[in-house]
Amino acid sequence: MGLNHTHDPQARSWVESANRPGADFPVQNLPFAVFRRARTQEAFRGGVAIGDEVLDLGALAASPLLSGEALHGARLCALPTLNDFMAQGPSAWRALRHALFALLEDGVDEPRRQAARACLLPQAGVEFAVPARIGDYTDFYTSIHHARNVGSLLQPDRPLTDNFQWIPIAYHGRASSVVVSGTPFRRPMGQAMAAGAPAPVYGPCARLDYELELGVFIGPGNPQGRPIALAQAEEHVFGMCLLNDWSARDIQFWEMAPLGPFLGKNFCTSISPWIVTLEALAPYRLPFERPPLDPQPLAYLEEKSNREQGVLDIQLSVCLETQRARVDKTPPAQLSHTSFRHQYWTVAQLVAQHTVGGCNLQPGDLIGTGTISGPAREEAGAIIELTRGGREPLALPNAEQRAFLEDGDCVILRGWCEKAGAARIGFGECRGEVLPAR
Repeated sequence: MGLNHTHDPQARSWVESANRPGADFPVQNLPFAVFRRARTQEAFRGGVAIGDEVLDLGALAASPLLSGEALHGARLCALPTLNDFMAQGPSAWRALRHALFALLEDGVDEPRRQAARACLLPQAGVEFAVPARIGDYTDFYTSIHHARNVGSLLQPDRPLTDNFQWIPIAYHGRASSVVVSGTPFRRPMGQAMAAGAPAPVYGPCARLDYELELGVFIGPGNPQGRPIALAQAEEHVFGMCLLNDWSARDIQFWEMAPLGPFLGKNFCTSISPWIVTLEALAPYRLPFERPPLDPQPLAYLEEKSNREQGVLDIQLSVCLETQRARVDKTPPAQLSHTSFRHQYWTVAQLVAQHTVGGCNLQPGDLIGTGTISGPAREEAGAIIELTRGGREPLALPNAEQRAFLEDGDCVILRGWCEKAGAARIGFGECRGEVLPAR
């Protein structure tokens, strides 16, 4: 997806909050979510963020402001999930996004502006739902820095598995426990084996962790038995959100021999409500490069456009708000800051790999990128990396310490893109609070 008029960094909106410095949702972004007015029993429907407002696509579809393919897309977005709109593909996504840009850009005539203003609601007065009916959720493992950091805790002499640099590794997660940002969850129960213990014990997770990830929502699917080629993979990606793959490390490490994650991962996955489209992310593409001495991708994971612009430079941060900090009204502590550009595999490669054996993806399926960690310690995407397996607890600004997450802790993920010559766009936040085990 190349650059076009919707990426113009000089473009402004008549919605003044969209023009504030550092705003996540300028007119160049226009991410999608599913919402309703808070404390009502209204039907959920699709909306688009502009500044600190939500453009109600249900109301917009009932107005005379859109026509043609854009109107059809808005009507599909007026449903309780975005699946049917996701299934339409890039042409439909672009038609609606460009029509919304034209409607919200400064300079639109006053009658259209007033009609559109009637479709706006303040974000502070709405509640969100998971934006799609997620049929399947797959989580990848694609940061070589994360793999080395965690692998060195388990096997110091051999932190990377033999396959990591050859294949995007993944496991099938649990779609039923994917929740929208702001939804609290219970500390999980399970079995764990302490080092040197004669037998495992059952009880609350003692080594609860977060994982800083991005989520990838699938648009059009593929028939079973027909893989998606790397060159066409991004045509099947509707957009991206923030994702926190909460992890019970003590339960996970005990149960993972010989199969993959199970109870250590399936109790909760949090996602941000806003899905940023690939078109909005176009100014932030970078070449995909591998160190010359590393194995290069096999032919089915190698392609010219992926090499030229397959990487996305998305800035990411993790903050921790403890229960004491909330009581004292002190700001959350930033734990790490990194970029998605450090991942070992691109989004297109994840989609191609997922389908190469014949697996059929469906609209609304969710793919996790895996924990996103950079090369420096302060760029780690999980607390197990930051604390070296809990052996070196973090000192927080309010004099608290954390080796792993405690009850009452709230983890806040944020994402944004910015550089000279392009409009800053953001993902909002993904927030989740740990409640005591039941």
